[in-house]
Amino acid sequence: MADRMRNLLWSDVEEIYDRILAHPFVTGLTDGSLPHEVFRHYIVQDAHYLRGYAKALTVCAAKAPTDDETVMFAEHATGAIAAERELHADLLGALGLTSEQARTLPVAPPTRAYVSYLLATAYGGSYAEGVAAVLPCYWIYGRVGDHLVGAGSPDPLFQRWIDMYAGEEFQAVVDAVLEVTDRIGAAASPTEQDLMREHFTTTSRYEWMFWDGAHRQEGWPIGS
Repeated sequence: MADRMRNLLWSDVEEIYDRILAHPFVTGLTDGSLPHEVFRHYIVQDAHYLRGYAKALTVCAAKAPTDDETVMFAEHATGAIAAERELHADLLGALGLTSEQARTLPVAPPTRAYVSYLLATAYGGSYAEGVAAVLPCYWIYGRVGDHLVGAGSPDPLFQRWIDMYAGEEFQAVVDAVLEVTDRIGAAASPTEQDLMREHFTTTSRYEWMFWDGAHRQEGWPIGS
């Protein structure tokens, strides 16, 4: 019964996850067919996203009921910023952009919507709701990385991205958050469990939308 909450949450999003794996952005990483300009758009948007995601994690840290969980989410927030500065800076450089140039590029609609939802849930909801909302970015990326690493990629830029999310270090981070999720779920009321499921499913949908928007290099339809 210890992992009941994670099983319940994942059962809600299995179809979404399958569609993520089948998306041409994701399959293009392993077969090398993804255009570099599409990957560059994705990395720029991911850098924008991670700055907002880090803020949502700090709210989770502030609401955490134990010192260990406060420290964990605060460290993860710091790690999100570090990833944006290190990995993204290197990838952007290889793709012809500096981090400073990337910061000046517009935040795309899926990125804006996803970050806004995360922050609204983290600030306005309970600790359990906030954790459920931030969980897909951990869990889905870990599972996608694990799925892709066996196939690998002929493109070294794509392979570096895959290796980051398929590594043991990232999986340890995912496992730690899943343990917290199970503990929260075991103590939550049926109403709060329903809210956790709603937020987890919504941000899982945003994960698909984020990759889809990047693949289409989606921008604002008017006023640009």
